[in-house]
Amino acid sequence: MRLFVLLFLVSALITAGVRMVLVRRGLLDFPNSRSSHSVPVPRGGGVGIVVVFLSSVVWILSRNLIPARLAWALVGGGLAIAIVGFLDDHFELPPWPRLAVHTLAAGWALWCLGAMRPLQPGNSGFILTWVARAAALGALVWLTNLFNFMDGIDGLAGMEVVLVSVFGAVLMIQDGLPDYSRLSWSLAAASLGFLVWNWPPAKIFMGDVGSGFLGFTLGTLALFSSRSKPELLWPWLILLAAFLVDATVTLLRRTISRARWYDAHCSHAYQHAAQSCTSHAKVTLAVTAINVGWLLPLAWAAYRFPQAAPAFAAVAFVPLVLLTLRFKAGREQSLSVAALRD
Repeated sequence: MRLFVLLFLVSALITAGVRMVLVRRGLLDFPNSRSSHSVPVPRGGGVGIVVVFLSSVVWILSRNLIPARLAWALVGGGLAIAIVGFLDDHFELPPWPRLAVHTLAAGWALWCLGAMRPLQPGNSGFILTWVARAAALGALVWLTNLFNFMDGIDGLAGMEVVLVSVFGAVLMIQDGLPDYSRLSWSLAAASLGFLVWNWPPAKIFMGDVGSGFLGFTLGTLALFSSRSKPELLWPWLILLAAFLVDATVTLLRRTISRARWYDAHCSHAYQHAAQSCTSHAKVTLAVTAINVGWLLPLAWAAYRFPQAAPAFAAVAFVPLVLLTLRFKAGREQSLSVAALRD
């Protein structure tokens, strides 16, 4: 608990310092037709999350509480994604170099994790081995990017990471992985410190430096813990369902309509919801309620009854798919920034 409080305070202080520097240098995100904010806000506050979490990884490794390969996966891949995200925040990189770095970082993480435990299920053969590796690579790259897509209103991505990390830590403790749970607690503390400044109305935005890093880190923790304890895979997927469904349904509908998926847009279900109720806080709290009241109990049930885990996952995902369709995920809208004030 003391470590959690310390990391929370350090993250909040670093974020405050980063905000001061960005404001003084005029590095602000100005509203446009696709923005969900109405005033200029500094972007890049995710730096505090990156610094605090990676420092905690090094400290936990120094106490021999986690395997070195896991630490290398988190530090090496996380730094690469954070650096390219930082550059994109301030220089607007083309999408393909970013995607290339994300893919290399995911490949690095999987190589590190594969050195601890083979990625193939049993001895199912060479082809299935590489199919499993390719699926894991694609999933980690997608999770890295979807957090960037879902970081479009105040407080949403930060709150999602806090909740998923805390729930994931509890599951790891219950399954006999208390040392590894320290990583999830650290990620939750770092994200909560940032959330102090990002809660609606936001004083600073996370930026690509933070959103991509968080998606990659959660994905790496989920892959590692599910390889150590396979029964944790479905619970992790259920915990991430709110973001997975909105981002995936939006991408599919935009692809079907022949829109360029990598272009900036405001067609996610949560963005339509924010426009409808003219409030970021209401949408963030609604997603929080879905996580706590719906997804957490189902994730716990999937953990306790692993043979029925796919059924619990279906119960979790299907209503969310219907909800995203109800809010017209994937259909472009023109946001009225003046209407989105908390």
